[in-house]
Amino acid sequence: MKILKSLIFLSLITLVLWACSSVPISKKNIENEEPVVIANDSLEYEIIIIDPGFNYFLNAVAQPVGYYTQNYMEARNIAWVTTWNLRAQNPLQYNPNIYENTIDYQPNIDYGYEVNYKLFNYFLFAQQKYRMNLGGGFNNIRIN
Repeated sequence: MKILKSLIFLSLITLVLWACSSVPISKKNIENEEPVVIANDSLEYEIIIIDPGFNYFLNAVAQPVGYYTQNYMEARNIAWVTTWNLRAQNPLQYNPNIYENTIDYQPNIDYGYEVNYKLFNYFLFAQQKYRMNLGGGFNNIRIN
């Protein structure tokens, strides 16, 4: 009888430990996500972002469309594009795998709300993901 009690106790402990164990998170959705295209057809302007996790960030973490004004995002984008381009032009000083290309963003062109929104949010995403600071104090956003 003592062996049976020990066996039941051991089974319960094993069951509790098994139930409390963590389950690995599937990254299948992030790995297979489609690139995000930032485009303004009337200006023939297009940026394609193939950075895993950005779709999730844009749909689940980013503030909704309309939260920021276009003027605000344009001001941030001008500053962040300038910093980004300086880093992209200095591959020996900055990681060329992150800063692969320069961004042709001209302050005198109205790219529209959608382009500014997606570019602004990509910069927020990249700062968090790559633990970089492009300026502006937006480094406290968390990506799950």
